Amino acid sequence: MSVARSRILELVQCRIFNTTFNPEGLRTGNKILRQRLRGPTLAQYYPRRVVTTRDLKKAFPEYEVWDEKEEERLEHVGIMKAKGKGPPKKKRTAEGK
Repeated sequence: MSVARSRILELVQCRIFNTTFNPEGLRTGNKILRQRLRGPTLAQYYPRRVVTTRDLKKAFPEYEVWDEKEEERLEHVGIMKAKGKGPPKKKRTAEGK
């Protein structure tokens, strides 16, 4: 009889303190679900993305936009290819055919 009273007491306590009734002590994940959400805080931590020249090229393809970093990169790749140190060519055919 005392077990039934203790269960009833636990149930009433759960209603009063707004917790879940879990007499078996199973893992339910309520501890994690009660925590504050981290998403908004993480979103504020990282700075907003600024517009790049690549974004401008996509938005306005009819205009000519000059990207200094891309030009530098292409020039560097050209120099390395002339030295024979460029990236290897991709395969044209599937292996085994």
